[in-house]
Amino acid sequence: MEIKSEISNLASKFLNKNFSIKADYIEIQNTRKDFEGDITIALFPYLKNINKDKSEFGKEFGDFITKNSINISNFNIAGGFLNLTISHNYYLNFINSIKDNLSFGKAEASDETYIVEFSSPNTNKPLHLGHIRNNLLGYSISKILEANGKKVQKVQIINDRGIHICKSMVAWKQFANGSTPDSDNVKGDKFVGDYYIMFDKVHKEQMKELIDSGTDKDLASENTEIMKSAKEELTKWENNDLETRKIWKMMNNWVYDGFETTYKLLGVSFDKNYYESETYILGKNIMLDGLNKNVFYKREDSSVWINLDDEGLDEKLLLRSDGTSVYMTQDLGTAVQRIADNTNVRGMIYTVGNEQDYHFKVLFKILKKLGYDWADNLYHLSYGMVDLPSGKMKSREGTVVDADDLIYDLVNTVKQTTESLEKYQSSNEVLNHDEYRKIALGALKYYILKVDPKKNILFNPEESIDLTGNTGPFIQYAYVRIQSILKKVNKDIDINLDYSLNEKEKEVIKIIHDYPSVINNSYKELSPALLANYLFDLVKSYNSLYQNHHILNSESLDSTSIRLIISIKTSHIIESCCDLLGIELPNKM
Repeated sequence: MEIKSEISNLASKFLNKNFSIKADYIEIQNTRKDFEGDITIALFPYLKNINKDKSEFGKEFGDFITKNSINISNFNIAGGFLNLTISHNYYLNFINSIKDNLSFGKAEASDETYIVEFSSPNTNKPLHLGHIRNNLLGYSISKILEANGKKVQKVQIINDRGIHICKSMVAWKQFANGSTPDSDNVKGDKFVGDYYIMFDKVHKEQMKELIDSGTDKDLASENTEIMKSAKEELTKWENNDLETRKIWKMMNNWVYDGFETTYKLLGVSFDKNYYESETYILGKNIMLDGLNKNVFYKREDSSVWINLDDEGLDEKLLLRSDGTSVYMTQDLGTAVQRIADNTNVRGMIYTVGNEQDYHFKVLFKILKKLGYDWADNLYHLSYGMVDLPSGKMKSREGTVVDADDLIYDLVNTVKQTTESLEKYQSSNEVLNHDEYRKIALGALKYYILKVDPKKNILFNPEESIDLTGNTGPFIQYAYVRIQSILKKVNKDIDINLDYSLNEKEKEVIKIIHDYPSVINNSYKELSPALLANYLFDLVKSYNSLYQNHHILNSESLDSTSIRLIISIKTSHIIESCCDLLGIELPNKM
């Protein structure tokens, strides 16, 4: 039995037997580092029901647990807390029992399925820094769900229609002179994105001419020649004009090729793509269903609405008066379609920035009102924005931080920084491009994923590659160092279960012991940050052991054996944890 569960059960027995207090669950916490002990029970919740002071009560509590558990060697009372010390024998048996278990921490597989949506790009521009956070979060959450025994389908909805797409199309038709990504040797998504920027530039120039001639600013924005052309293009698209659809399909394919290159570079993949050009129609049948159930209502202009005043929200447009859909229409249709496409679906997770918080509140409420029982299992993985020290990004002005450019720049920075180090220059080790890539992407991924998804990030590339801080390269370097130790060991290792652990050894084993609960909590909280920061604590603790005690050729055979087992399990967990974060580990640094 896991130690916290064992102690919780004993604590319940003690309270029930001695004070008739029924407590099915006793919360057990890790003891604060500035107090003696390993796990802690708060006494305050029970003191009001008994006629004893906290010291007397705590002593009786501690005596009962130590007498009834061979795994607790000692206890102390600090204020209103009972601090319990776990025996060395427990930790030794624990580390010995998992030494060969490469799946340690992961749950058994089940048929329970989750759909995880992430990325969801527009086909008028390349992926940028914000998309990087989205992709890394969505992919990591998918891996964390799998580690908790769930089946996962990774999906994206590609926003491939609408006026923004037509803007790129019009600019290309007017200014490209038939050029293509191949003819210009430009990556497809960047090629199309350049025409989106060109549209905006021309639009602003034409707006200025209209404003200078006395036209209102808002009116000028809608009546430039190039904007009129974009609107005409959208009308043609919606009327299935063959030539328009042909250009649209061609330009989208350029973008898809570009996206795929970036996804491969990031190390993410999808099981299924949904396209807005297909899903925007799906919601119209749901409109009819909602009207028949009196969940929705029609206004005099034939537009369809829902009133969510009873939910603390407001009225929401679902279908325009001309019968055209809004984002909510297609999101309703897409949600229903995804559930129909998959069996045993337990829930759906939308990885979308926090600017869409209200949208998803409304979406989930509507699906609930329509009677879909799975609506209770929809989650919005809301995340904050990512900026660089230079400031915020504006896609129409061409100041977006291109994802590919950021990665390539980071790879070059890692290469230059590494090759400038004195130890590298004096070493015979030579890193290849793939090693630099792994280090750079490890730096990027860890820097982003270590932050709580809800918080904004100021991404500092130079800080992310620091070998001594809370960074990906710090963890990768520890892993490489452990591998160099383990290469020198060519025999099975046995542990002396009567060995007395020193403080550093015990600390690392304690952190290893927590790994299953961290994986589980990362799932419950939908937060890779819990895993990332756990990993940093583990590596930091292991490094402290490494710096203070010899691993090989230590003071005794027993101490060498336990430290090697600790090294092996630390290595296993680094591998496991990095896999869940989507981080590759280099062979050398």
